Amino acid sequence: MLKFDRELFLQKVGQEALAKREEIEKVVDEVSAKGFKNIFLIGSGGTIALMYPYEYIFKSNSTLEVHAEIAAELLVMNHRHLSKDSVCIFASVTGTTKETVAAAQFCKDQGATTIGLVAKPGTPLAEKVDHCILASDEKHSFDTFFVFLQLLTFRFIHNHDEFPQYDQFAKEIALLPEGIVQALEAFDSRAEQFTIKHRDTGYHMLVGAGNLWGNTYSYAMCILEEMQWIKSKSIHAAEFFHGTLELVEEDTSVILFKGEDETRPLVERVERFAEKITKELFIIDTKDYRLNGIRAEFRKFFAVNVNWALTGRLSVYFERERNHPLELRRYYRKMDY
Repeated sequence: MLKFDRELFLQKVGQEALAKREEIEKVVDEVSAKGFKNIFLIGSGGTIALMYPYEYIFKSNSTLEVHAEIAAELLVMNHRHLSKDSVCIFASVTGTTKETVAAAQFCKDQGATTIGLVAKPGTPLAEKVDHCILASDEKHSFDTFFVFLQLLTFRFIHNHDEFPQYDQFAKEIALLPEGIVQALEAFDSRAEQFTIKHRDTGYHMLVGAGNLWGNTYSYAMCILEEMQWIKSKSIHAAEFFHGTLELVEEDTSVILFKGEDETRPLVERVERFAEKITKELFIIDTKDYRLNGIRAEFRKFFAVNVNWALTGRLSVYFERERNHPLELRRYYRKMDY
């Protein structure tokens, strides 16, 4: 596959990410024993999108109070739920995202417990938080962060006596990287064909819901817009019929992210509508891919990992077909704003 090293992926997202399990559990157990009132999931751009799936999972599987907040907004909004009894979880691949680093300091100033997911040691975020969980490298860092957040999320829920299946769940995470690789191999030709067809398409609608909403938001904004300069819009499936449907025409590119949680029927409703109007409907459905050894009850939680990896195949082919490197920027970190 283009720009994909199977063994490197299995090493980074399998062996090295999973090697952090004991460290993550120790952090969560320590925080749980100390006691806390609520959990904040905080990021900027792609990393707040990274947090949205876990806000959904918390809210739909636990009575723990959880808030996903954009770092820059948290700094100015006077959030009345943030206190010394809060647990604040941050993510930044480089550890240097200004708003996220500032938010970490802000939360520490309130006396909150802070946890950071970072891919570079010795960076501002890594040094600022109480507990830093390091990815081994920037390569596949988001795939790794997803694994970290699953362990964090479900350990917190387990310690709250709401997820007795935790040990089995954590064991099955170890099977996920191989399942993802097999899904990538099955999807790769579809990804290539889509990007060849749409190399010059100027606008895409992306639709998702539930624990795939964060991926939907992220792929539209952080990949298509930021990394490819393609106009796009992320639309929540539950809101699609409150405005956006009027813009669908015969040649409108509509990309649906279908997961396996309770919100799947919301996406299927959009699918039924879109297939009547546009000839350019493209569906990425995690249900199409086998994850050997993973129980049916856990698949909905792993859809976020699978979907994220699959969309990565679109990215590398867009890069090739459009001759537009994913690293190319005009403004981001190029100028003051």
